[in-house]
Amino acid sequence: VLPFVLSGRGSGALCGQAARLRSFVVERPDVALVDVAYSLTADRAVHGHRAVVVASGREQLLDRLVVVAGGEAGAGCGSGVAGRGRVAVVFTGQGSQRVGMGRELYRRFPVFAAAFDQVCELLDPMVRAAVFGEDGAGGRLDSTEFAQPALFAVEVALFRLFGSWGVVPDFVTGHSVGEIAAAHVSGVLSLADACALVTARGRLMQGLAPGGVMVAVAAGEDVVAPVVAERGVQVSIAAVNSPTSVVVSGAESAVERVVQRLSEQGCRTKRLVVSHAFHSPLMEPMLDDFRAVVAGLAFQPPHIATVNEAIADPEYWVRHVRDTVRFADTVTRLHERGATRFVELGPDAVLTGSVRECLDGQDITAVPGLRHGHGEVESVLAGLGALFTAGVAVNWSELFAGTGAHHTELPT
Repeated sequence: VLPFVLSGRGSGALCGQAARLRSFVVERPDVALVDVAYSLTADRAVHGHRAVVVASGREQLLDRLVVVAGGEAGAGCGSGVAGRGRVAVVFTGQGSQRVGMGRELYRRFPVFAAAFDQVCELLDPMVRAAVFGEDGAGGRLDSTEFAQPALFAVEVALFRLFGSWGVVPDFVTGHSVGEIAAAHVSGVLSLADACALVTARGRLMQGLAPGGVMVAVAAGEDVVAPVVAERGVQVSIAAVNSPTSVVVSGAESAVERVVQRLSEQGCRTKRLVVSHAFHSPLMEPMLDDFRAVVAGLAFQPPHIATVNEAIADPEYWVRHVRDTVRFADTVTRLHERGATRFVELGPDAVLTGSVRECLDGQDITAVPGLRHGHGEVESVLAGLGALFTAGVAVNWSELFAGTGAHHTELPT
């Protein structure tokens, strides 16, 4: 799977470039596609109108160049006009994990493999086995004890991979456990301390009594909060993900009563598949033990900005387990500070839609690094291409390092 990078001074020039490249590939069946892809990024001017075609073979490339030449959009055909703005990396939270996440990237990209191995050396060996489904351990990803460190390992490796391609964010943040990855890559926590934090968090949560539930509600916080308040201390709002997406969490009976009331008001609800009621009163029995772990860690000021000033405060991480995840507020603050390009790093596109909904009507780009059900190499290259078309600088030469690609003359 390769990216084919095109640019022009206007939309017509871009379409013409795609048409000429397609004719060249048709007329030169002997040319290696890796040479074509590499040459499109080497010693060529980069203009404001851009497109990146991601293709895994000659016929797919030809088909997708037809789409770009026609000025249209389609699968594997990202195009746009380079803009301005700051870049934010958003790390996905729990629930996105899946057996095999990162396997294709591990095989294809040495940078990803090295980073993933480095993290796994500091985790329970069962985490790696659970991620790759080795020795029948895949089912352990259903356990928060292994899901949380597994997500951390994959997300840190994704960050290092995009970083090797020149994607340097101005901000980092995360949703729930994803914020631990943000804390590490921003310099707040060393890798060893971040691994200790995520391991203890998952283990202590797993040790809690089962029985809690979480339900996603398609409504705003202003609608959900009064109903939750009626039910007292057994239920709370676990997350506010967007203006119309809230999650409630707590004891099953209390949550069911909340859901019934909201359903009567016409709100759509969906029960989530979780082992425990995260960010709810049911987390409180673990907080003292978790505080003892956090007290032994070293926190430093971040060298990559976050909008959360408390991220370097040890007590914040204790409250973090229990308190509401206010993701929508975070996205709004990022945009207020100039972020217009967002990339979600995690096993699936979970937060990308929430970012778009939070900033509906604004000129922003929000893309996932991986998408469940799509090839991982194609997904990360499509995400990289989307960032490039939006104006983010990309070090394409690093992508072709070690491929043996050679320069070949192409249509100008």
